[in-house]
Amino acid sequence: MNVNPIATILKEYGTLILDGALATELERRGCDLNDPLWSAKVLLEQPELIKRVHLDYFAAGADCATTASYQATFEGFARRGLSRAEAADLMRLAVQLAVEARDEFWANPANRARRPKPIVAASVGSYGAFLADGSEYRGDYGLTEAELIAFHRPRLAVLAETAADIFACETIPSFLEAQALARLLADEFPDHWAWLSFSAKDGAHISDGTPFADCVAWLNDFPRIAAVGINCTPPEFIPALLASAREKTAKPLIVYPNSGEGYSVAEKSWHGAAAHGEYGELSAVWHRAGAAVVGGCCRTTPGDIARIAAWARVTADR
Repeated sequence: MNVNPIATILKEYGTLILDGALATELERRGCDLNDPLWSAKVLLEQPELIKRVHLDYFAAGADCATTASYQATFEGFARRGLSRAEAADLMRLAVQLAVEARDEFWANPANRARRPKPIVAASVGSYGAFLADGSEYRGDYGLTEAELIAFHRPRLAVLAETAADIFACETIPSFLEAQALARLLADEFPDHWAWLSFSAKDGAHISDGTPFADCVAWLNDFPRIAAVGINCTPPEFIPALLASAREKTAKPLIVYPNSGEGYSVAEKSWHGAAAHGEYGELSAVWHRAGAAVVGGCCRTTPGDIARIAAWARVTADR
């Protein structure tokens, strides 16, 4: 991971296109993810389907696959009765599936026109994702920075030994957890790149109420944080969040909001209208507001990523 994979793509192409939702896309294809392991459950049951989704996102135009390790933790797998060795193997499998999909896609010369070789991002969900109670949108864990570091360390250690190109530390709801991750990465994984993206409660603040601009400014001092931004947040908040942060950092800004639908933790269901047909237009808005890395999160689909890719081709003449 000695070459900054985000900077390399941005230098040549101007925009990096992320994939879209993994877990909710698996649900759309018939998987039952009403489970604390969420998408990590499919690693146990139908790993080939995860690979198929990665391939479909590459075909749609994604420059990056985000692995099915968001909710894959030692603690979560232990609840399912798996040993630490078995849990580590499943984390490695999550990366292996994305790498295999990328390599199979890239082996076809017809897939290489006007685009970079896609990268693989090892997903690192927040502590709240492990809790599976919606607290990745609140950040009210009651843990210290040292406790958060201790939680994240073992999974990062496993993922650091895989063929992933970058860590995707995502849906981080609290400034304290961002500080814990940044310090852990700098102190113990100094040769690895990461992006760090927050969940947000409105157009100015991350989920715990800290101004997004303050978080971005603080992370600017960590050279191996390759990009900072927002994910799993309603699209309507993105322009204001970007406007608040663009002058606070020299790092690329990354956005991959959800579909615009709301999620009820109590009912475990989605509601409201989605912005699917608008993702090409929205990407242009986000790009003008400062985003260099664009994709989708929960409830977005390969169709949404295809719309983003079409916008990017027109903009950059890929």
